[in-house]
Amino acid sequence: MAESVSMALAELLRRADAEPDLDTLREGVRVMTQALMELEVAQHLGAERYQRSPERQGERNGYRDRNWDTRVGTLELHVPRVRDGSFFPGLLEPRKRAERALVATVREAYVQGVSTRRVDDLVKALGLDGISKSQVSRLCEDLDVEVERFRSRKLEAATPMFGWTPRSSRCATSTGWSIWRWSSLSG
Repeated sequence: MAESVSMALAELLRRADAEPDLDTLREGVRVMTQALMELEVAQHLGAERYQRSPERQGERNGYRDRNWDTRVGTLELHVPRVRDGSFFPGLLEPRKRAERALVATVREAYVQGVSTRRVDDLVKALGLDGISKSQVSRLCEDLDVEVERFRSRKLEAATPMFGWTPRSSRCATSTGWSIWRWSSLSG
């Protein structure tokens, strides 16, 4: 395992010297993420790839491709699968911090009335591949529920009303509590 990671990193450095346009950081993050997922699935199963042992608790079942949006851009990963479906890498948990920040940004643009095309430009400026109209709609559909819940709430005792007389030192509210206020004697 460690040998394959070091070989992949050595190959990455060699290609970075040969091709100056190669995005070395993005590729390095991809290689390290792949290595971490391989290590995690080996720990989950109790055995390395192709290793037979009595401690083994399951079998691998190939890989599935997944795009992972990160700060260095979109990475194409090969996520290891386990036959019984009991494995999912910890790095790729749904809605991690960066993904939540992206969702919050898209939702804020939606609330501000930004067009879908401009949201796509915004997402591209953040270093990702872009976002479609349907993805924006999916990310913002629960906002409509929250807005409707807010609009249909009861307003009977929602906010206290303040009132006081000029030069008064006591302010009464509609909720029954009062605030003492000192006013100036001039004016």
